Order: sequence, then structure tokens, then C-alpha cells
Amino acid sequence: MLDRERRGRADAKVHATTEFYAMTIDSHDIDRRSAASTPDAQEPASPEAASKRPGADKATGRRAFLGVAGSLAAGGLVAGSPGVASAARGPSAEDLLSGLESLRRDPRASPLDHELRLRALRVRVEAAVDNFEAPIAPHPDNGDEERYRNKIGTDTRGLPHDGRGEVDLAAYRIASRAHASREWDDFEAIPLGGTRKLVNPIGTLAVSLIGTTPPQIGVPPAPALASAQKAAEAVEVYWKALLRDIPFESYADSSDVADAIDDIDRLSGYTGPRAGGRVTLETLFRGSVTYADTRDRSGKTARHVVPPGVLDGPYISQFLLRDIPYGPQLLSGAIRTALPGNDFQTEYDEWLAVQNGLAPTRTIAYDPVRRYISTGRDLAEYVHGGGALFWGAALLLGAARSANAGVPGGIAAPLSPTNPYLTSETQASAAATFALAYLQSLLPFGTSRAIRAAYWQKWFVHRSIRPEAYGGLVHHRLANDAREYPLHRDILSSRAVELTFDVFGSYLLPQAFPEGAPLHGSYPGGAAAIAGVNTTLLKAFFDEDHVIEDPFVPDPADPTRLIPYSGPPLTVGGELNKLATNYAFGRNWAGIHWRTDAAASLALGEEVAISLLRDERRTFREPFEGFTFTRFDGTRVTV
Repeated sequence: MLDRERRGRADAKVHATTEFYAMTIDSHDIDRRSAASTPDAQEPASPEAASKRPGADKATGRRAFLGVAGSLAAGGLVAGSPGVASAARGPSAEDLLSGLESLRRDPRASPLDHELRLRALRVRVEAAVDNFEAPIAPHPDNGDEERYRNKIGTDTRGLPHDGRGEVDLAAYRIASRAHASREWDDFEAIPLGGTRKLVNPIGTLAVSLIGTTPPQIGVPPAPALASAQKAAEAVEVYWKALLRDIPFESYADSSDVADAIDDIDRLSGYTGPRAGGRVTLETLFRGSVTYADTRDRSGKTARHVVPPGVLDGPYISQFLLRDIPYGPQLLSGAIRTALPGNDFQTEYDEWLAVQNGLAPTRTIAYDPVRRYISTGRDLAEYVHGGGALFWGAALLLGAARSANAGVPGGIAAPLSPTNPYLTSETQASAAATFALAYLQSLLPFGTSRAIRAAYWQKWFVHRSIRPEAYGGLVHHRLANDAREYPLHRDILSSRAVELTFDVFGSYLLPQAFPEGAPLHGSYPGGAAAIAGVNTTLLKAFFDEDHVIEDPFVPDPADPTRLIPYSGPPLTVGGELNKLATNYAFGRNWAGIHWRTDAAASLALGEEVAISLLRDERRTFREPFEGFTFTRFDGTRVTV
């Protein structure tokens, strides 16, 4: 009985919805039909006359739409229909499109124009059905939110906290209702502890008309609060905070860097790159990518990989160093950097105020001289606001090399061998398809869709603790003997934590940004998802195997200038992978993200890019075999 009632309500909703949209289709022609509503106009007309009557084509389109909508309802594709819960598949694209081919053509339009309009409809419906048929991914979390009554393993920043930094549970319950309902008004009811606002939870629920929806992409659970992996990631970010001002080119001469290598190498939970089973000078702090292992249908098992090229050559990608040619202008690769010693939240009152969501009272002191990225602090400041980045990388890839061997220019990378215009004898690509301008239109679009996917996970699945809040637990455990905070022994015995206390007088994690992290959970990382989607799009359009002929590095003696690099060859694909990890892990250098945040989000962004490319490919009329590129795990795919 209840099921029949639900079905009846769903059918009524479908009917109302389809009628509304059908009226919308007609609305543009209302005035003309009203003007024609004379007694003569109401007389039955011949089929020939009907085909010429204003609005006839739209009326036929209205009936076609109602037929498609009816098929959607019958297949359980409308929200609220029991068919969604009971069946993972709806009607096929052919079912939905049946009858539309006979849509009456406007006699004023050419057959080819009519055909293009029909093709647009077919492509959109086929894409919608195929994207729907991608299943909802498993979304296991790490269990910390249920495990701890005081919510110490959950991101609660921005809500009111007590003097120990533990969240007000009444406020947390109100926030939990919003997480469960996903309703605007419930989020509006959340009591905040300060003036900063929660970042864009409802925005993740916008419907994406191209590519898959956020719930269809899975990431493995974040490491649990008390785990060895979380402790290892904490040790790494503490070391990054301590070593922010040491130039990458000087690592070999630093005893502190040697201590960091030894400290991280002993960690059983460390998932970053190793060489011969050891953390080395060449692998320290380099990027990695984490996928959900598809062999485990629960989604709980992670697979860690090092992308091709990330361990080759200098730590910083060529795309973050070179001046970017932009028509008659040049965007300098030298950046505004923060002066050494700009560290925040190392005093308890400042730390607690930020946890409550109060605006910071201190600001960053900047170096008046711009220079190239040469330290962890430089990289953290670059990703604080972001520069030309992936858009700039596209310009560099397409620009000609410098005529002066001592001055960096463009990279002049060939287009992907799959580009159909490479074999055309009479046609050239442009902004419509396959040219650089077309790619540049996709990059910001991919950014938006990657953020939707990452933030959906942050708000509605994981709500994982930020490093700054974890640092508060470390401080209470060591300074105040708070044994009820169940941290792994690897962080409590770390040399990095000991040195932090010696330098700053507390065990709190030093932050590079006065405000700390944005007000949403740590996992997965938004910036890293942006890196994943944009890098994948760039690899799909350019020849990844092209060797960069004139690489440069900052002068160790004067980072305001670049000097030629000599070492193993650097490829476009490898340096794009390095660009992705630089941007993703740059947030870790700031102290606001963990390794897994960055690593899993790169894989998430890659999946978003693949879904976008798949839908874009449907639209082309050029003879095209698909986008072929190398994924972060080293496998070659064609989309």
C-alpha cells in the first residue's frame, strides 16, 4: 500500500514537472499564438497548413518532450521515484529518442540544420543516460566521527569550542542535521564560533550537465586519527613546517634535512615515495597519488603510486618557473614570497581563536623582492592564492622556444598525436575544437567540476580533521598529559615534534597562513582535485613524450634569476605530473593538508577529467579516435 502511494506521488510529481517544462517550451511562442486566436484560427487545419503555422514545430517538440519525460518516469529516473532505489538502470538512449527522428522540421530550415539540431538532442540524451548508468561509488569513511563522542577526530573548525579546543556538542548536532539533510536552511541554522563562514557546502549539489556526478566517484577513507598512517603524515607535515626556509637545492648540505629523512624513513605508516625501500634525499617530500583499489568492492583499500616523472630532476616543475608568454605580454615566473619566519598558530590563544572561526589578527610579511620558487615556504605562498598555473602551462606548451639560449621561452610541445588536424591537408583547428583556445576553455570548467566532486566528499562523507586541529591534540597530549587523546606513538616520539617545541615553545603545528585552513574538512583536497583535472586535460591535448629542450632552475646563489639545468631529460608528461603534485602538496607545505588529502584528490580530479573528455568527444564531427594519455599510475588510456 505504501509503495503504491509513493508511486502515485512520484507520478504526480513527474506529470507536474513535465507539464511545467512543456509549457516552458511553448512560452516563447505564446504572443504569436494569442494573436492568431481568432475564430478562423481555431478551425481545424490541414496537415500542410499546420506545418506552416507559427509554433507548430514547438508543439511537436512539446509532445516529443512529454514522451521522453514519460520514458524517464517509467524508467525510474525522476527524483523520488522508487525505480531509482530498485533499479540501477533506466531506459536506454534509443528508448528515449524513439520517435524524435520524425520531429517535424521547420520548412524554412535546411535539412542539414535540422539534422544538426537532432544530433545535438541525441548527443545530450545519450550522454545523460550513459552518465546515469555509472553506479554510485562506495563511500566508506574512517569511522572517527562515530568513534569519538567529543568529535576530536572530526573537522569542527568554525563552530564554538571550549578552552581545550573541543567542539560544543549542541552546535555540532545542529551541523550534523545539515550534513544529513543537505538543505540550505539547515546550514543557515548552524551556530558559528566566529566571523568566518563555511565554504560552499550546497554548491556541491549543483547538477553537472557534463560528466559524472560527485557520488559516482569514490576515494578510499582517510587515515584514522589513531592510525600509524595518520601519525606518519603528521610527522611529515611537522618536518615541512620546520624546513620551509631551506632551499631545495641546499637539502644535501642540511643536517635538519638528514634528520627528517631518518625520522620519516622509520615510519611504518608512511605511503610516500621510497627508493629501494628507503626514504632518500631524492624521494623526500615528493608527490604520490592514491587510488581506491578496484579489486576491493567495499572501496576501503587504497593503492599508492608515484606518477611518472615526479622523481626526475628538480623538485619544482618547469611550469612553475618559466615566464609565460601571453601574446605581446609576458607573465613573470618570479613571485611575491613570504619572508622567513612567518609562522602562525604556534601560540595557544591564537590557535584556539582560529579553531573558533575568528579572523586572524596577524598578517604575512612579504619579501619586497620577487624571486623564483626555491623553498617550501615559496611554494606554500604560491598555492595560497594561485597564479596563472595550468592556464599558464597551456600557454607555455603552445608557445615557441626562446631565440636566446640563456632565456627561458615557450616549450613548443607538439599537439597530441591523436589530434585529427595534424593529418588534415586543408583544415586547421581553432577555438571551436582541438586548438589551444579550446583547451583553455575546458580548464576553468574542469576546475569547477573538480571542486564540486571534492567538496561533496568533504561535506557529506568524510569531514576529516585538519592538521592544525591535530596539532592541538599533540600539544595537549604532550604538554598537558591528555592521555584520552589516542594518538599513535610515532607522532609522540617524533624528532620533528620535539624540535617544534624547542623552536616555538609549543607542540602546535606551525601554519604558513594566518587563517590556517579553509572552513571545511581536510579530505580530500580541493586544490589537489583542481590539479588532477587540469593536468589530465593538458596531457590529453599535448604530446607527453616531448622532451623539454631547455630546462631551467633557480640560481642557488641568487633565486631572482634562473640558470640552465643539466641532468636527466625532463618530459612534458613528467613535468605536468610534477606540476600537479607541486600544487597539491604545496598546501601541505603550508600545514593545512595531509599527504593523503593531496594524493587521493589527484586521482579524483583525473576521474572528473576523464568524464568531461568522454562527453566532449561525443560532440565532435572530426574523424577522431579519442584522447590518449598516461594516467598518474603510469597506465595508458584512450577516452
